[in-house]
Amino acid sequence: MSEPDLPSSAPLVVIDLQTGMFDGVHEPPIHDALGIVERTRALIGWARRDGRKVAFIRHDGPAGDPLAPGEPGWPVWAALAQAADEPTFAKSVRDAFSNPAFADWVGEQGAGAVVLAGAQTDFCVAATVKGAMARELGVTVVEDAHSTLDSGGETAGEIIARHNVEFKGAGVTLVTTEELVGR
Repeated sequence: MSEPDLPSSAPLVVIDLQTGMFDGVHEPPIHDALGIVERTRALIGWARRDGRKVAFIRHDGPAGDPLAPGEPGWPVWAALAQAADEPTFAKSVRDAFSNPAFADWVGEQGAGAVVLAGAQTDFCVAATVKGAMARELGVTVVEDAHSTLDSGGETAGEIIARHNVEFKGAGVTLVTTEELVGR
């Protein structure tokens, strides 16, 4: 498959890839953490080369949570090499579009579409997919660049696969990193 038919201004949105998802201090790292970093870095590079905007979403957990503001797990994971001109939008619920500033920023791109990657598949990624679709945006999910943890008797791999099927059934375009960045 070649690169999907994406508007040239569709931004890449990196959801909740924060230190706490990778460092293993409070929870195990997300499934395939090193692969997620590698593929997300490739996506960020693709977006930058293509002149697309990149935004990072950061979950602000409640006091005492590893992702609470100011906690060691809160910052965007440094290995992603976020550029100074790439905004970070905070949220305290699952859907990134709950932050009006983020919703406005997406609208300002004029694409009517977003490309999503990040964590956690079954929480914030899924909710942001729904939020984008509720705003009638085209949604592309990079199927090998979102992750989660084992939960409820399912492995993270099973959760990711199940959600990819659900995303596709909802009308989301699924693409692999390789298909998108052409490497």
